[in-house]
Amino acid sequence: MILVDSFGWIEFFTDGPLAGEYAKYLQRPSEVIVPTIVLYEVYKKIKNEKSEEAALIAVATMQNAQVVPLTEEISLSAADASLSHKLAMADAIVYASAIQQGAGLVTSDKDLKGLPHVTYFPKP
Repeated sequence: MILVDSFGWIEFFTDGPLAGEYAKYLQRPSEVIVPTIVLYEVYKKIKNEKSEEAALIAVATMQNAQVVPLTEEISLSAADASLSHKLAMADAIVYASAIQQGAGLVTSDKDLKGLPHVTYFPKP
């Protein structure tokens, strides 16, 4: 299982410089998990920068993967991760979602770099 964070999905949908790297992880949707907070971030960014139609198409594509809701367990784990690793709320929720699902996390977020089970691609 793999969790691609918001930046990775946005790179993929906008054909950014790291789109190819992230695409490798998105080839098998049945093995990809998507926290609901990632749906929020991707929809908001693409709607703001492109259009509502593009944002809805992106979300529909993401829903082919396994969407993971924010549960009480993930919320508490995220709070612990936030305190332990000094993470912002969204980063902590994404990280806790990956851990709870037994998934690796693929990201370009420097705040997550070096944490267990994280694959990091530096932003160009």
